[in-house]
Amino acid sequence: MEPFDGLRINQGRTMKYTNLPNTNLNVSKICLGTMTFGNQNTEEEARQQLDYALDKGVNFIDTAEMYAVPADPNTQGLTEKYIGSWLSKSGKRDSIVLASKVTGPSRGMKHIREALDFNKKSLEDALHKSLARLQTDYLDVYQLHWPERAVNVFGVREYKHTENELWNDNLAEILERLETFVKEGKVRHIGLSNETPFGVMRYMEAFRKGSKKMVSVQNAYNLLQRRDEVGLTEVLQMENIGYLPYSPLAFGMLTGKYLYGKKPVNARITRYPNYSRYSAPNSMKATEAYQLIAQKHGLSLTELALAFVNQQPFVTSTIIGATSLKQLSENIGSIEVTLSEEILEEIQKVHEQIPNPAP
Repeated sequence: MEPFDGLRINQGRTMKYTNLPNTNLNVSKICLGTMTFGNQNTEEEARQQLDYALDKGVNFIDTAEMYAVPADPNTQGLTEKYIGSWLSKSGKRDSIVLASKVTGPSRGMKHIREALDFNKKSLEDALHKSLARLQTDYLDVYQLHWPERAVNVFGVREYKHTENELWNDNLAEILERLETFVKEGKVRHIGLSNETPFGVMRYMEAFRKGSKKMVSVQNAYNLLQRRDEVGLTEVLQMENIGYLPYSPLAFGMLTGKYLYGKKPVNARITRYPNYSRYSAPNSMKATEAYQLIAQKHGLSLTELALAFVNQQPFVTSTIIGATSLKQLSENIGSIEVTLSEEILEEIQKVHEQIPNPAP
């Protein structure tokens, strides 16, 4: 695909496109996240979402070897299998930019691999199984799902250093292994996920010494979690690295459906109460304030939240997810919403009063 920044009309809806930095990949500003495929969504529902998204101009699909979520040995790999089956039947592989991720260290996911690390054997095992499930010969972007070292993500606000923490500083070796996949034609580009400014800059140091460049970072980012604005977004823009924010609706909190004690049937937090990262009192308070801003300006809270992420200058493509076509339609439709300076100022006032309530 040739680099292209612009618009394309798809049955009455205008999708926006941009270039993923340091690549020739032309990606839609909305990326379809797929972690519900295989758990909250059946294979038929997954196929419907994929067809609908492409019909509306989405050409960027993100997945991971550990999906479906939550991690479970009975559903692990189903997401990639569903996408692979769809690719095989639809013949759409050349029409999409496909990204996946290799699982990082975790005590609770030994069903994936006994050694959840980024050594040569683990990376080869992960990539080859993902390619087989996806029924493709290559991935456009292959990402490290989270670092091998301990980082303050997944609900942890502050970084607390442990002097005797065991971490082998092996970034150069990891890059060398990933570069092998690129040379073999199995991966076109490589990226990061759940990474910090320190980690990104370490990979940039390696790049300046001749290693392959990490082209993107995929982190949680939304109205309740703007931590990356403190340091990482400077790195992204100064080093020309793509940003792929996930959880732009904060596990659905920023749709408003959990406000005032509501527990919608089959909604993610209702089904999995341990997914409480965005449910603390201050998050609820901030969400109520954002709801009032949306109502004042004739928007849904979903539109407000997604449009805020979409129009950030450091955002390459927003990863959205849905369990129904109705949700998917609204999420994709957010690309047509542009927040005024007045709305952005009102959002900023709430943020200054309740900054980053959800780590």
